[in-house]
Amino acid sequence: MTVVDIRTGTRGGKVPDVTTVTRMVAVVLGGGMGTRFGAARPKQLLTLAGKTLVEHCVAAFAQAPDIDEIVLVMPSSYHEEARRLVGDQVSAIIAGGVTRSDSVRNALAHISARSPQATTGVLLHDAARPLVTQQIIADCAAALRQHDAIGTAVPTSDTILVVTDRVIADVPPRETLYRAQTPQCFRLEVIARAHALAAADPAFTPTDDCGVVLRYLPDVPVHIVHGSERNIKVTYPSDLPVAEALLRPEPPA
Repeated sequence: MTVVDIRTGTRGGKVPDVTTVTRMVAVVLGGGMGTRFGAARPKQLLTLAGKTLVEHCVAAFAQAPDIDEIVLVMPSSYHEEARRLVGDQVSAIIAGGVTRSDSVRNALAHISARSPQATTGVLLHDAARPLVTQQIIADCAAALRQHDAIGTAVPTSDTILVVTDRVIADVPPRETLYRAQTPQCFRLEVIARAHALAAADPAFTPTDDCGVVLRYLPDVPVHIVHGSERNIKVTYPSDLPVAEALLRPEPPA
């Protein structure tokens, strides 16, 4: 496993005198309604190779030996269906919020009421990424025993343009750019504190939990583990056939 510090100039390595994380809680975030997808049902309840997206996600964490508990966030109107699908694999199904950040804060509050913040790690994972691998989960858990904040990411293979008013303003060096995936993983006390500060700032609407830590706890280095090109996010209907193809076993050579 390779762990990379994503912030230039911050010190990598284990922060000294930090209590070791001894419990890992995976949070599968399916609290949204998937409006960009355009389906009649939340996209996390759409079927991929005979199982819903949320079933694929929960099963991946249930199979991971490092994960002690799974919490599922879903819209309240779909809790009964979620219980039928994965109720025997999760410790709780809790209500999502109006925004993704609200859903994350609901999950953090639930876990904080039951687990010590200093020794609990949380892995926040989007239910729209049904193909998360066992290697990614294991690497995240290992990194979380050394660091307080970790993102999953893959290097970009495209040149990225910074555009202002439809005019290219900058072309950043490609070797410094990564595409964010999930899980994003944190010591519970770190991400709870960062989200509390974000919630008190009406000028900021976070869409990424690593970004919350970067903005509100700038002294906490956010490291990365390498993700996978398989770990795609199902955002639009055209993404489902791609995910289906990735799930098919490769033909024998």
